[in-house]
Amino acid sequence: MSVGSRVRRVAVIAAPPVSMFNLAIPEMLFGKVEIDGGPGYETVICTPDPGPVTTTGGLDLVVPHGLEAVEGADTVILAGSGAYEDPDPRVLDVLRASAGDGKRIASICTGAFALAEAGLLDGRAATTYWAYRPLLAARHPAVDLQDDVLFVQDGPVLTSSGYAAGIDLCLHVIRTDHGAAVANAVARLALVAPVRPGGQTQFTQTPLPPERGVSFADTRAWAMEHLDEPLGLTDLARHAGVSVRTLSRRFHAETGVSPLQWLLHQRVEWAKELLETTSLAMDQVARASGLGSADSLRQHVLRRTGLTPSAYRSSFNRLTGAVAP
Repeated sequence: MSVGSRVRRVAVIAAPPVSMFNLAIPEMLFGKVEIDGGPGYETVICTPDPGPVTTTGGLDLVVPHGLEAVEGADTVILAGSGAYEDPDPRVLDVLRASAGDGKRIASICTGAFALAEAGLLDGRAATTYWAYRPLLAARHPAVDLQDDVLFVQDGPVLTSSGYAAGIDLCLHVIRTDHGAAVANAVARLALVAPVRPGGQTQFTQTPLPPERGVSFADTRAWAMEHLDEPLGLTDLARHAGVSVRTLSRRFHAETGVSPLQWLLHQRVEWAKELLETTSLAMDQVARASGLGSADSLRQHVLRRTGLTPSAYRSSFNRLTGAVAP
C-alpha cells in the first residue's frame, strides 16, 4: 500500500561471484514503478568490497556502493551467488542487523543460503532453486523448506526459487506495497507474465516443445480479454484449434499450471485490479472478472489475500473521489 509519495529504497546485495541476471531483476522491475508521477522506488546495488565484483558468468561489474547502503533501505534483497556454501560474514552481519531493524529481507535463488546461515530462516517457511533444496535442507534442518513453489513469504522474510522466480518475488513486493494494478502495469511494461501466485510450481521438468511451432500465448491473450465470459476448457481449446486433452497437456507444459487454474488466477487478479481502480459494486466486480457472484468473489479474494473484497478495497483503492467505472 502506498504511503503518500515517499520513495521506498531497495538495497540489492551483490556477493561475488554474483548472478548478473539476479542483479538485473530488481532494478528492471522496481525502476518501472511510478506513483503520482514520480518514482516509487530507489534501487541501489551494494557489495562488501566496492569496486570490481566478479560474476558467475566470468565478467566483472563495478559496484561503487558498500554495505553501508543497506542502512537506509526499506527492503534488502540478496542476489544469488556462486559462493552460496560459504557466505561472506560481513553480509551475514548486515542481514542480521537489517532483521533487527525490522527491514523486509528477500533472497533470489541461492541467496537463501546466506539468509539461513544468518539464522533468519530458522522456523520459517522458505524455498530456493529446486536443484539446491536437498543441500539447504541438510545444512539447515530448522528451515521449513517448501518444495516446488516460486516464492515464499513468511513475515518480513521472502525467498524465491531460481532465476526467473525472482521476477515473481519482486512483483509480489510491488503488489504488497502499491497494489495489483501497479504490479500488473509494471509486468506489462517489462514484458513479463502478470503477478503469479507464490505457490505455483517451479519448472522442475523440461517443458514439452510446442507442437508445430505453435504456443498458447495468443489463446491466453484472448482469454484475458474475455474474462467476463463463462470460459471453459472447450472454449480455450476451440480458440487454440486443438483438443481439450492436447490443450491441458501443453498448457501445463508452458505455464506450470492447468488451464483452469491459470484462468482462475487471472480472474482474481482482474477482480483485485477492479477493486483498486473502480467504484464498481461487488456483484459488478464479480461479473466483470468472471467470478460470477459476490459470494464467489469474497471466497476467492479472501483465500488469495487474507482480506475480504471490501477490506482489500479499503486498503488498496487509490481513487481520489467517486470515479465512474
